[in-house]
Amino acid sequence: MESTVPVDVAFIGLGVMGFPMAGHLAAAGHRVTVFNRTASVAQRWSGEHQGRVATTPADAADSAAIVFMCVGADDDVRAVAYGDDGALAAMGEGSILVDHTTASADLARELAAACAEQGIGFIDAPVSGGEAGAQNGVLTVMCGGAAEHFERARPVMDCYARAVTLIGPAGSGQLTKMVNQICIAGLVQALSEGLEFGRRAGLDLDAVLDTISQGAAGSWQMSNRGTTMVADEFDFGFAVDWMRKDLGIVLSEAQRNGAPLPVTAVVDQFYKRIQELGGGRWDTSSLIALLRPLESH
Repeated sequence: MESTVPVDVAFIGLGVMGFPMAGHLAAAGHRVTVFNRTASVAQRWSGEHQGRVATTPADAADSAAIVFMCVGADDDVRAVAYGDDGALAAMGEGSILVDHTTASADLARELAAACAEQGIGFIDAPVSGGEAGAQNGVLTVMCGGAAEHFERARPVMDCYARAVTLIGPAGSGQLTKMVNQICIAGLVQALSEGLEFGRRAGLDLDAVLDTISQGAAGSWQMSNRGTTMVADEFDFGFAVDWMRKDLGIVLSEAQRNGAPLPVTAVVDQFYKRIQELGGGRWDTSSLIALLRPLESH
């Protein structure tokens, strides 16, 4: 559901996710100002969409009712949020900062406190659905923050999402994304093992996928990655480098809260081996490559 009331918004970070997300905001009629550290990307965005290009995060955030961020990691968020040129320097009382970066829960709580000091709302809102989900406007958004700020931001986030859910207070969105990545890591490894078992057993894997995807084993990963895994096609999708960043956040949080994550820790090391093979930019489904003879890589 798209918002019908145009809002002045800023979008900071035009990577593979942010670029289309900001585009959906412009297409919905919102007045969008964008900032990207590589200025040529922002110029390319403005050539494809209606909106203004800012020279700094503060310039982008000036007069915006909602400022969205979608950058790399904790330090990248701090770099665009703080300082004289940071978004918080220009945001007015009553505005809302929404961070779509997959980052730590500690950072979310830190930003919530910094925003509260200025009378600014804050929502940590990591997303799931990958590049395709961003392009098609069907992301799942997991949110942490105050209900009043969430209700104001949700109609705008609806422009690029099919599900926008408030989980709890600041940090809850990031913690939920960690649960998401834990589940994906174990699932992709299991799917890899199942498909390689089927290959060695001489089965028609297309027929196997068609059959078991209709039953209890069915999943998004099976439906969207099964056939490409069988074909050894990994040059697309959610990169192994990004997954290792996310799993690093997960394992750090687990060390603090005491949650046992034996499978996640092992799969993280499998992804490290993929990186060592030169597959850092391969899709996360490339785990199956570790189960096949070296000559097939």
